[in-house]
Amino acid sequence: MTAAGPVRTGDPERGTLDKAADENFPVAPFFLPKAWRDDLMAVYGFARLVDDIGDGDLAPGGADARLLGVSPEQAEDRLVLLDAFEADLRRVFDAVPRHPLLRRLQPTVRRRALTPEPFLGLVAANRQDQLVKRYETYDDLLSYCELSANPVGRLVLAVTGTSTPERVRLSDSICTALQIVEHLQDVAEDLGRDRIYLPAEDMKRFHVQEADLARKITGASVRALVAYEAQRARDLLNEGAPLVGSVHGRLKLLLAGFVAGGRAAVHAIAAAEYDVLPGPPKPGKGRLLREVGVTLRGEG
Repeated sequence: MTAAGPVRTGDPERGTLDKAADENFPVAPFFLPKAWRDDLMAVYGFARLVDDIGDGDLAPGGADARLLGVSPEQAEDRLVLLDAFEADLRRVFDAVPRHPLLRRLQPTVRRRALTPEPFLGLVAANRQDQLVKRYETYDDLLSYCELSANPVGRLVLAVTGTSTPERVRLSDSICTALQIVEHLQDVAEDLGRDRIYLPAEDMKRFHVQEADLARKITGASVRALVAYEAQRARDLLNEGAPLVGSVHGRLKLLLAGFVAGGRAAVHAIAAAEYDVLPGPPKPGKGRLLREVGVTLRGEG
């Protein structure tokens, strides 16, 4: 889902928000208006916590489970935790939530008139991660990204008051691309969680077996598969890039950063000759800044 961060501290709220600095893309950069930054951080706190629940990365000690009303005996059951988290999320819209990160989210939801659907999508994606470990087709993967990635872009547009049907469509392309890029960066890490986000039909086409993904050396067939999926991500980024030109001011820079971050990550994967198994290839700041300039000029 989102990039892995450091081990969470015993403070459920602070431990989650501290992960923002370790994400692939800036969560709430300094150049945005403070009201936007505050609201985006509130949304981030929700998204990060639901991912931590889904990935089993909650802080030791069970503080989050207690806050959600889950008994110590069930504190390791991710589906039980996700059900309790969804119930607390629903309180954001009509009552008082229990978890501090959801209490922090409530003023944002009211101020920006946010709806439950994108939040519920992120919960559903993490629930799906507990039940679905492999994806047969690319369309199956796109359906997963509709839950796991696209709600984030829709929330950014809603928080900034710029949502339109066309912008949502373009945002979905960008967010799906970013999710695919993250999957390519994290093939080995995901396999360690018994998850494979490379479509099975594509693995078969490139003669890639699951055992090939567990090797320390990335073989030629895996590299060819990663190159194929990276091109898909590149095409989606190009398809969504007109979103940047449809807005103005600081939001334009923020969205350009998202597109540029994805493009720079794809470039880093290609520069590593699609050798992703030893660890995620990461772009340098220079490349990222060049991609921001290209995206702002509409040259991508």
